[in-house]
Order: sequence, then C-alpha cells, then structure tokens
Amino acid sequence: RKRPCRVCPSARARPRARTRTRTTSSIKPSARAKTKAPTTTVTATATARRALTARLFASSRRAMSTFYADLKTDAGTFKFAVGGAWRESASGSTCDALNPSKGNIRASTFQACTTTEVDGVFAAARAAQRGWAQTPLHARAAKLHEAARLMREHAQPMADALVLEVAKGQKDAVTEVVRSADLIEYTAEEGVRILGEGKLLMSDSFQGHERNKLCMSSKVPVGVVLCIPPFNYPINLCVSKIAPALIAGNTVVVKPPTQGCTATLHMIQCFLKAGFPPGCINAVTGRGGEIGDYLTQHPGVDAISFTGGETGIRVAQKSGMVALQTELGGKDACLVLPDADLDLAAKSIIAGAYSYAGQRCTAVKLLVVFDEIADELIAKVNAKITELTVGQPEDNAKITAVISKSSADFIESLVLDAKDKGAKLCQEWRREDNLIWPLLIDNVTQDMKICWEEPFGPVLPVVRVKTEAEALEYVNKSRFGLQGCVFTKDIDRAIRLSDAMETGTVQINGPPSRGPDHFPFQGVKSSGIASAGVANTINFMCKVKTTVINLARPSYTMA
Repeated sequence: RKRPCRVCPSARARPRARTRTRTTSSIKPSARAKTKAPTTTVTATATARRALTARLFASSRRAMSTFYADLKTDAGTFKFAVGGAWRESASGSTCDALNPSKGNIRASTFQACTTTEVDGVFAAARAAQRGWAQTPLHARAAKLHEAARLMREHAQPMADALVLEVAKGQKDAVTEVVRSADLIEYTAEEGVRILGEGKLLMSDSFQGHERNKLCMSSKVPVGVVLCIPPFNYPINLCVSKIAPALIAGNTVVVKPPTQGCTATLHMIQCFLKAGFPPGCINAVTGRGGEIGDYLTQHPGVDAISFTGGETGIRVAQKSGMVALQTELGGKDACLVLPDADLDLAAKSIIAGAYSYAGQRCTAVKLLVVFDEIADELIAKVNAKITELTVGQPEDNAKITAVISKSSADFIESLVLDAKDKGAKLCQEWRREDNLIWPLLIDNVTQDMKICWEEPFGPVLPVVRVKTEAEALEYVNKSRFGLQGCVFTKDIDRAIRLSDAMETGTVQINGPPSRGPDHFPFQGVKSSGIASAGVANTINFMCKVKTTVINLARPSYTMA
C-alpha cells in the first residue's frame, strides 16, 4: 500500500508530477536537447497545490515590493540614501545601468548626485559616528544580525538585480545574497571577540624601567569609511566592507558601481530597515567621472576600502592621508607540474577560469604547464569546455555575457593579437554582442598581450615551460600579484614554489579563490594594498588608542 500523504493523512500519496525540462544554449548546437520534453501530468490536487504556491509566491512578492517601495521615485528611478532616508537628487539628472545579456539595453535608472549632496552625505555620516561608536558592542552586533535576517527574507529582488545588471546566473545570484548574509553574521560575532579585548602593557619589560607606568591599549573606530565595491560582486564585496566598518563603530558612505548599482541599493535597504541610527549607512549614486575624485578626496573621509581595477591606482595616488585598503585585480597563474593529478587540475582550471565568464579577480588567467604533460592536460580541458553551457543568466548558463561592450571589445583585441602572433585557438572564436564563447589559447608567448594583460572574460591563455625557473618567470614578471595555484603531488615542491611566487595567496591543488570570507585576502604589487578577510578588515577599520597611568612609585601585581 502507498504511504499516506504527510500533508493530508487521510489521502493516499499521489504520483509526483513530471515537469518539463529546460535547456540552455550550449557551446555546440548538437548539445541541445533533441527529444521532446515529457508531457506534464496535471491532477486536481496538483492544480490546487500550484494555485496555493502561486498565491504564496505572489504574497511574498507583494511583501518584498512593499519592503523596497521607498527605493524608487514615482518615475521608477532609484534614489540615494542619506541620514536614514531615500531621497531624490536636486540635479534632475540620472544614470543608466545596462543589461549586458540583452544587447546593452537599459536595465535601470538611478540618481546622479551633485557634489553638494555628497557633502550632505558625509555630514550625515560624521554626525552619526560618535553616537554609534558609543553604542555597546552587543547592540551593534544585534543590528548586523537583523540586517542579515532581512537580506535572507528579501533576497529575491537583490538576486533579480544581479541577473539584470551584471548577467549573473540566477542560482549564483541567490548564492551571493545568502553568502553575504552569512558574512555579516560572522563579522558581528568576530567583531565582538576582537573588539571586546584590550591590552595592558607594563613599563618594566623595557630595559631601564620599573613598573611605574601602565599602558592600556584598545581599538577605536577610524571614523567615516568610504566603501566602493565592484560590479562583479556588488553585494558580497560591499557587505565585506560595511559590516566590519559598522561593528567597529564607524559610519559608512557607499558608492555603488554603475553596473550592479540597484543590487547594492537593495542590500542597503536591509541595513536601513534593521534599525541602524540615521546616518550610519549612506549611499551616493552617480557617474564616477563626475563625483569619483570628489568622493575619494573628500575631507570627510577617514578610510577608503576599494575593490576594482586600474581606477584603484588613481585612488591611491590622490586619496591623501587616509587609511587605504584596495584590491585591484590579478593575473592569477595556474602552474601544473608533471606529477600533478591531471583530472583534478582540469576540473579546477575550468572552475577557476570560466565561472561567471571569467569575470573574477581570482579567476585563472594564465595556464603554465610543463611540456611533457601539456598535450594531455589541454585535451582534458578542451573536453570539459564543450560541456559548458552558453546563454542567458536567467537559465543559469555557465557562460553569460561580459559586463559591457567595451570589455568584450578588449577581450577580442587580446585574442586577435595572440592569433596574429601565432597562438593556436583551441575553439573557434565566437562572439554575439557581449556574449563570448569560452576559449582556450595554446602556444602563447611573452610577446603576446594576453600573456600579461587581465582579460576579465572566458578566455584562457596557455604557456608551455620546461623548468620551474621558467614557470616562476611568468608569475613574478607580472605587474599583478593577487593569487596563483600549483598542482603537484609533491608537497615539498609545492611549498618551495609557493614560497617563490610573488603573490598574496597561493592555492595548492585547488583553483584561486577569495573564500571562505574569513580567510586573509590580499594582493601585492599592482594587485592592492592591505589585507582583507573579516578579522583583517575589522582591524584595518580601527585605530589604536592608548592611555598611560603614571604611578607615584613602582607597583608589582601579586595574587
């Protein structure tokens, strides 16, 4: 006998309804599904359940719509945030975010703030900072936990914005929101531990002194932190800045990226609704060319946390005497040694080079392989490339459009330069608007631009080497130094190479990766300044304050 239904004990279990399968465009037309999808069996009960699900979904959508209602003007333009409220700009001017996967049509519109409005935002942040810094640590942590809860509860509009504005696959978009909520909660707990302790120093540990001075050392907030996240992770790489800033007692001003702007604004709404005091979290929107320098050089800034590309170098040059944390991209090399597990290496190369169409600072951007295994490894990688689906983010295609036409043009120029100079394209070059099909480029040499430039797309150059010294040359001659990876079964050799690689992180037998988010994350050379990760970012956003007690005569503690 069939077991009773758990929902209705008096009913018998019904057969599960068959659903129609969906396919996305793959790299080869022949890879598309050729058989007709099965017919869906519909019963009265199934229809009723679907109607209930639809009503619940619609109710959830209405609740989320109400939750985010004050983000937009009557005309549908997204506002900016200052002093705990959403406002329209007096400029009357707006900016557009485009849809990369739909021919760069307009995706959304947001306010173009004036420099006067920027002044007002920093004034609000400054006015709120002292009161927030004097809020008990446990109360600050509670607000962060509430923001994380709201992010999970109202995740879908954020994910939808990621799909719309940065062509992130629907599944990966939801994952980014959930991961970001996890990061906020971890930061709240870690902040309570880090900031809840001070240090007491005794003067007699230094030669020539007795114990007549007691030095109390503690961490205090830097003040107002300017947070500038990138387009590729406009939620995760924003909360990785603002959550540490807030738990440390700072207030923040966020400048969202143009692409991904509304995803960031949705996330900020969760912080505002969590009950932070007005002025703790603010967001300025507009064109970087118009207000970018004004923001980074503003006298109201005490620290800047920036993630992006070449712009970060100009920020570092112009920002003046403020604390600076930057991550500016990389040319992460993957070294595959003759004794490596080639199946593991191939799988990791695909994940490292082609996930999110290669638009990750930690993407594998140069494959350095020893001659004796090169043909075998390249064959394995090429076989896996044929399995990658290419198409729309709504369909969770593995390869989606790159962020802009200019980005696609740049990638194409690198590929054509390599081809003209003798490189072998393992797949046919194919591009439709911003959508670029995954490509492996063999026999790359040092005179080719793609050997040194960061393409930020689904193309991977391969160089063949004979010695470790030659392999290290490709890593250490690069102006970048974010991450790298080494595949070998010899741990001694792996450590030796890791020690010699001039990068912030080296992964052994795994692809480059930023996470988990509490791991230290840093670059050297042109890849950045200072270290990220939860604990390191909390410490970056603090200053050390000391109070020295001078005793009339030495005193030694006894018990």
